Amino acid sequence: MRDVTVAIDAMGGDHGPHVTIPAALKCLARDPELNIVLVGLQDVVEAELRMRRGKTSSRLRIHPATEVVAMDESPALAMRNKKDSSMRVAIDLVKSGEANACVSAGNTGALMATARFVLKMLPGIERPAIAAEMPTVKGHTYVLDMGANVDCSAEHLLQFGIMGAMLVSALEQSEAPSVGLLNVGEEEIKGNEIVKQAADLLRSSGLNFYGNVEGNDIFKGTTDVVVCDGFVGNIALKSSEGLAKMIATMLREEFKRNMFTRMAGFIALPVLNAFKKRVDPRRYNGATLLGLRGIVIKSHGGADRFAFEHAIEQAVREVRSGVLNRITQQMATLHKEVA
Repeated sequence: MRDVTVAIDAMGGDHGPHVTIPAALKCLARDPELNIVLVGLQDVVEAELRMRRGKTSSRLRIHPATEVVAMDESPALAMRNKKDSSMRVAIDLVKSGEANACVSAGNTGALMATARFVLKMLPGIERPAIAAEMPTVKGHTYVLDMGANVDCSAEHLLQFGIMGAMLVSALEQSEAPSVGLLNVGEEEIKGNEIVKQAADLLRSSGLNFYGNVEGNDIFKGTTDVVVCDGFVGNIALKSSEGLAKMIATMLREEFKRNMFTRMAGFIALPVLNAFKKRVDPRRYNGATLLGLRGIVIKSHGGADRFAFEHAIEQAVREVRSGVLNRITQQMATLHKEVA
């Protein structure tokens, strides 16, 4: 355990301070070594704190910002024109060292563009990748990239594999997490030329490379890390979210069909509740913007308090586990071997 300071973009997301502030207060109550900086419009943040009976202290302070990035705002314009936005100021605090990590539920494109501009990239990493945790029958796996990079080279996919492996290694104290490359088949001859080249690079990288994996392997938990470009990763993520909603809707409809199915539903309620908890997407909220010279966590824009708490906790875990150092060391080792 160590003291960690997290800068929170209090204005970001669909619900803003109504979610971010109560989540922050809850996390502070649970973790005595956590410090939080709420970044946002001072009057709004103070009003929300009063309503939640929260008070500033040595562990909770407000850092004022005068602007807010809208959820539908152009990332380029937000980065260029809103230098005092709650998002930008929170990232600046990481840059200056006043905070160890930043958490925002705001505009994904603006967050990525601003974080990359302010924090810059780690040595040897060309592009940041969004890494998200997804549930599996064995527990969970990390998938990256989830949408930051639509077009990737084989070298980019190699870097994603290294970053994902180091993330899992740090968070879960795993010596050699397995890495799979998402493809249309397990055979080495499958896939386009970029994927084939990426497989060759991963195979010779020193990572615990499993080989090609297919879409169903994500949820089977075949590997600890699944690597793909952002185009494929985002489709996989949104497809899984849609499937989960469809299953939940169908189950509700079937159990409400008649008196007998309602009774069956009542009897099965403990199992259904356990299943719902196990696959609850809120428990996996908090995607990591890997590759930056600082820890930035992207919360889902529509996150509720419970989900946003998990995003804050993800930031704390990454700081305490030394994710950035592991990625930096691994990239340095790889470059020495190549040289």
